[in-house]
Amino acid sequence: MHSLPVQLNDKTIIPKFIFGAAALVLAIDPVLWLVQTWRDPSYDSSGFIVFCVCAGIFLWSITSDRLSHKVNLGLPLFLLTVSSLTRLVGQVFAINVIGAITLVLDVYAIGHLAAVGFRKRPISPGWLAVCFAFSLPLERIIQRTIGYGLQSISADGACLVLGNIFDNVRCNGIRILIDHQDVLVDLPCSGARALLLLLLFYSACMSVCRPGFVKGIVGFGITLLSGILVNVLRIIFLATGIAYPNYFMGIDVMQTPWHDLSGLVFLAIGCLPVIYWALLVYNPNPFQGNSNDKKERQIEKPLLRINPLYQAVGFLVLAFVIINLPRKPIDIAKPNIKVNLPSWIHGDIATPVPLFQKEKAYFIKYGGAAAKAVYGQHGLLIVKTSAPLRHLHSPEVCLRGLGFDVQYKGVSHKTLPTAIYKATASDGTSYRVAVSFVSNHGHVASNVSEAVWHWMQNPGGTWSALQRISPWNLDDDENNRWDLAVMAAMDIRTNQPLI
Repeated sequence: MHSLPVQLNDKTIIPKFIFGAAALVLAIDPVLWLVQTWRDPSYDSSGFIVFCVCAGIFLWSITSDRLSHKVNLGLPLFLLTVSSLTRLVGQVFAINVIGAITLVLDVYAIGHLAAVGFRKRPISPGWLAVCFAFSLPLERIIQRTIGYGLQSISADGACLVLGNIFDNVRCNGIRILIDHQDVLVDLPCSGARALLLLLLFYSACMSVCRPGFVKGIVGFGITLLSGILVNVLRIIFLATGIAYPNYFMGIDVMQTPWHDLSGLVFLAIGCLPVIYWALLVYNPNPFQGNSNDKKERQIEKPLLRINPLYQAVGFLVLAFVIINLPRKPIDIAKPNIKVNLPSWIHGDIATPVPLFQKEKAYFIKYGGAAAKAVYGQHGLLIVKTSAPLRHLHSPEVCLRGLGFDVQYKGVSHKTLPTAIYKATASDGTSYRVAVSFVSNHGHVASNVSEAVWHWMQNPGGTWSALQRISPWNLDDDENNRWDLAVMAAMDIRTNQPLI
């Protein structure tokens, strides 16, 4: 009477191993890329910590007793199919993050096969997979795509409240002036990191609470709203501290540790609605499967009426075909773009600096162009592209990769919108790194997010990153004169009003 399940297991053990090998083949490159993002200082990723959180939740559940032995083997087969298609898209279009979504599906499949929902300490495999997704470099993606939109929402909300509290408040886009003091809602204040941390906390809670689909979506909306509102409150706090430091006993709210402490306090406030919702939807009871015999037989049936061994071998062959397909990036820049550096600026003759071999190979593969030169005690790096999502990034990405300690110092509007960074080499030498992003349509931005925002509205344009390097101890007047000289030499004009 009990020999049938044993025979079924014996017949499917080899196909299961082959399916596992196919999944492993598809996952190797995404795993290597993901681990690289954790280790590469230019990504500034906390993905490994997120992975440890997910692993802890999984182990917490898997070490408890299993209450049911029914596993629908058709679902992992379906997930492997979706995973193959996802990996195919990521491979062909050379978009690593799409290929890495394969790992999210794999986590869901592993959770399902381990029956984590049927344990004495049950968790949701779906929410566990969502939690794992935050180990990907999502912050960089959000900052570069919708970061400017988050900035605008935060600035509008803060300006509305500040205008009802103080009299002398002026707003223009993401710039807020209170009593003639510039309070810029710059990229770190877009709230992307805080929002991602809240969503990570929510997905970890939901992994344990296991709400239904509707409750999960409602909770997601609550978390999203909480993240936006808390960031608006944080900006109001910082803006008030900048304009009226006497309200805070003279404390500079933009300096450490006060800036970081305020961020942690508001993040904790944002977690309160998430905790309240988690307590409301918490389901301590393991999932109770349907014991109907018909359901039991359906669970044991394969997804397709094909020999499981043939299916497994087919998937394995497909996996090898996918990982060997040629990569054809869709976000490459125009190949005929050139950068012509001025022969002299501000009385100093240009000394060209050759690109690294790795940089040359990158621009040959993905289009665009770049050039470097030294003018006296100043340096100039220009990157020009028609695909800003591929080529443009903040200086800290490369500088951290080169071993510099990088500190973001804010935005200056004295000449043109410019993000200021302090880069310190291993020998203690410090440099002022100023970057602006300029389009051929006259738009000037201080961060990649705003540049991408304008580019998406007019995809046919070209953008240039102007990175100016000078010794950190130069006074502001000299740096401003150098910036104005660069603007004149490059014939840069902005159509954006300054308030």
